[in-house]
Amino acid sequence: MDALANLSNGLMSALSLEMLLVCFIGVLVGQVTGVLPGIGPTGAMAILLPLSFGMDPGAGLIMLAGIYYGSMYGGSITSILVNLPGEAASLVTTLDGYKMARKGRAGAALSIAAIGSWVAGTLAIVGLMFFAPILANAALAFGAPEFFALGLFGLIVLSNLTGGSFGKSFLMVIIGLMISTVGVDLVTGEDRLTFGVMELSKGFDLVPVVMGLFGLAEIFSVALTPYTSSNMIKVKMKEMYPNKQETKRSIWPILRGTLVGFPMGLLPGPAGFMSTLISYRLEKKMSRHPEEFGKGAIEGVAGPESANNAASTSAMIPFLALGFPFSPPTALLLGGLLVHGITPGPMFISQHGDLFWLVVASMYIGNVMLLILNLPLVGVFASLTKVPIKILMPTITGIMFIGAYSINNSIFDLWIMLVFGLVGFIMKYCDYEPAPLVVGLVLGAVFEEGLRQGLIMTEGNFLMFFERPITATLLGIAIVIVLWNIFKKALPFKKASASNEQEEKEEDITIKTS
Repeated sequence: MDALANLSNGLMSALSLEMLLVCFIGVLVGQVTGVLPGIGPTGAMAILLPLSFGMDPGAGLIMLAGIYYGSMYGGSITSILVNLPGEAASLVTTLDGYKMARKGRAGAALSIAAIGSWVAGTLAIVGLMFFAPILANAALAFGAPEFFALGLFGLIVLSNLTGGSFGKSFLMVIIGLMISTVGVDLVTGEDRLTFGVMELSKGFDLVPVVMGLFGLAEIFSVALTPYTSSNMIKVKMKEMYPNKQETKRSIWPILRGTLVGFPMGLLPGPAGFMSTLISYRLEKKMSRHPEEFGKGAIEGVAGPESANNAASTSAMIPFLALGFPFSPPTALLLGGLLVHGITPGPMFISQHGDLFWLVVASMYIGNVMLLILNLPLVGVFASLTKVPIKILMPTITGIMFIGAYSINNSIFDLWIMLVFGLVGFIMKYCDYEPAPLVVGLVLGAVFEEGLRQGLIMTEGNFLMFFERPITATLLGIAIVIVLWNIFKKALPFKKASASNEQEEKEEDITIKTS
């Protein structure tokens, strides 16, 4: 009952004119971001992050969160109408969505994608409402050694945040840790790794680093390899809604997609994309007509679209309850809160309960807004793919530089953003993901502070960390993960996994050629 009472209070605040406006701006920008290939939710959040600085913390978080889950809706539009996914999680939707559009059922596919996204997002918010406080309360018993173990566990687990090479990702985490040590030592008060540059004594601000790695690097990439507009299938209003048979066939895939996506969001890695693949495979196995998949099966749209929206919402649980950004967009949300002096984690819900319930309530409202936006304005959003790159990219770049300067009114922050933008572009070109570097930068302070305070508590005896059950469990799991990733290639199961790898390659080829 407390949860319902708190939600009611959150809804009262979320229904104010200011909060409704920022929520609408967030979901609208997210919708547009999902439509435009190349930018992605992370890039859009990095670009607009400075706009949240002058806002109330609640308004800023609502806007950024709206961009995050709003982009999941928009990506399905171009996947279905143009066979061009706006973001990675919508890639699977092209397999059957575009085929339905070619058969004259584009409206039905778009409606089911929007309805499935709304149902999954709403159910996932219910899960967020009940699970996040429970997880946060359990973490209140943590002391310095537990926070060190949690930080180490997070660094190792989140090193594979994007699902790529563990070695490359772990290298990025180490670099992020090194960057986090720049500035004044909290214990001795001496400068570390500043090389006489006074501006570095406060360390690297997370915001210009993130804006450079994600936003500016993405702009460089898109500007050098611009996409070309495709012929868009037009949708008539009278064809916008599914028939009875399509609706009936979509009900269970939507629910199953929600059940697949919700737990995936609780895990580090590309949860949205992975949940769509799992959902698609599940629907194909459970379908009475598996031969229709890849040729225009409505289940191939309903399940994956529901899964990626459920995953994007449930990713807010570890972010708000533990302070762990399990996806690149939630790392951006973390930056938005840190600017306002608010740190997500075990104390977040108890200290900022009004903010937590405001965000939860706004997500209910945002999902309704997205459903209303998606159904009648599909053609308008899809036409955004025809905006010339030469107009779009300079406009976004100007907004980014103005925003980065406005943080501290510092030219130095612009140089940081520019340097990390070039670094991010080179990393992308060399197939290194920037998200693990941000994880190292964010969790580095937690890791270092927990270790040093823990060693003070134990008088320098690190083995005493293993006498604490939670600390020993987290450290044990972290060690197992590292050893597994080191030795798994040498284990005698390569032959068994070869067929799976071949199957995945064949599926990738199918996706690319569809």
